[in-house]
Amino acid sequence: MLISTKGRYALRVMIDLADNNNGEYVTLRDIAERQGISEKYLESIIVILSRAGMVDGLRGKGGGYRLNRAPSEYTVGEILGLVENTLAPVSCLDCGQRGCGKAAECRTLTVWQNLSDKINDYLASVTLADL
Repeated sequence: MLISTKGRYALRVMIDLADNNNGEYVTLRDIAERQGISEKYLESIIVILSRAGMVDGLRGKGGGYRLNRAPSEYTVGEILGLVENTLAPVSCLDCGQRGCGKAAECRTLTVWQNLSDKINDYLASVTLADL
């Protein structure tokens, strides 16, 4: 499993919004400046987060983005899972795959399933508030 730049940046955006969680909207420009990330690239990430209901957005003067839940209610696993589409360590465990034709006799499948469970359990245990 390799977390992409998009996944890492999505987590940084959410941490930034948590750090500035005072009820006010935060502009994408401010986030981009603080995080050293292209505003254009952040636009593609914030769309995903907004459509999934992870953040509230407001257009126009005084607009921007803000969390719609407490930071302790967002898990790293939830954020990465949304942006990455899968956190499976091997392709045969990817929900989008039909599975491996050799799953019935695969001697390593249990290793990958256990690893996947540990990764998911860990990421589900870490919240934005923890970070």
